[in-house]
Amino acid sequence: MRELNVVEEGRLEWREKPDPRLEARTDAIVRPLAASTCDVDRFLIEGTLPLELPFALGHECIGEVLDAGDAVTHVGPGDLVIVPWHIACGRCDRCRAGLTAHCRSVPPASMFGAPLGGDWSGLFSDLVRVPYADTMLVPMPVGLDPVALASAGDNWALAWRLVGPHLEKSPGARVLILSIGSIGLYACDIAGALGASRRLYVDRDPGRREIAASYGAEVAAEIEPIFQGFEIAVDATSDPEMLATACRSLVPEGICESAGHLQPAELPLLEMWLSSVNLRIARDNARAHIHSALDLVQSGRVDPRRVVTDVLDWETLPEALPELRTKPVFVREPLTASSA
Repeated sequence: MRELNVVEEGRLEWREKPDPRLEARTDAIVRPLAASTCDVDRFLIEGTLPLELPFALGHECIGEVLDAGDAVTHVGPGDLVIVPWHIACGRCDRCRAGLTAHCRSVPPASMFGAPLGGDWSGLFSDLVRVPYADTMLVPMPVGLDPVALASAGDNWALAWRLVGPHLEKSPGARVLILSIGSIGLYACDIAGALGASRRLYVDRDPGRREIAASYGAEVAAEIEPIFQGFEIAVDATSDPEMLATACRSLVPEGICESAGHLQPAELPLLEMWLSSVNLRIARDNARAHIHSALDLVQSGRVDPRRVVTDVLDWETLPEALPELRTKPVFVREPLTASSA
């Protein structure tokens, strides 16, 4: 089989490796059919993170189950499934508590699409072995669009977690979203659906601002002094300046959610202390949130398909992926680009 690898900064290529096999009764073999980029993939491709090369890329996909061990009970060959980005057994104390990104049964930081916690391959591969399939794999709900939800196993579930629980506790809260990709756009849509009284979306990219405006959000291109008075701030940029801005923009006891901060940052700690800012920076426990995020899609109040910027053929991955920045989805038969 082929596995898409980052071989040097900015360059990808297919690498041949043996087909994965069932290694345990709880495993499944999945064929990715619609796969997309996480916002962090741009940093992985550009070499921002000091990872040993080469490594397999990709950790967001909808796939088809080809084979499953005899202990797998809720999915089987032919089923369309969502594959979460991180590895989780579902049985340890952390998984049972919803901390599925911190499973005790695997090495710390175990995930698809980056050489952390071992080699789990990537979801831009012809085939992938998924351990703990009864926990990991989420059957794709009938009637939902696999292209729209190619990110359900990571960015879509993460975006729900960034704003959903907070708006459920504080209906009508004001939300500031600082964005460079799909996570911020998803969060903007979700915040509106859950009743945010104000949404201000900040992004330098005019195309993404246009999408946010279509959700009924206010939009801005740059940081401005008026960014004040928000109960919730989402930093989805990995930009130290933006994270500091998010923290400064909150009312007392406000909540700042960082979607993933990959660079050293100087924070206004005195100001944060005076305002009692609640800051959370976390690897998301996506598996624990997928069903809540899917329920919102099924309600018809959000439309993740609007964020998909390109639907491209699987074979174009090595050349096209380094050039794309927001939310491309790569598909193959039976999800061909012409029919997606």
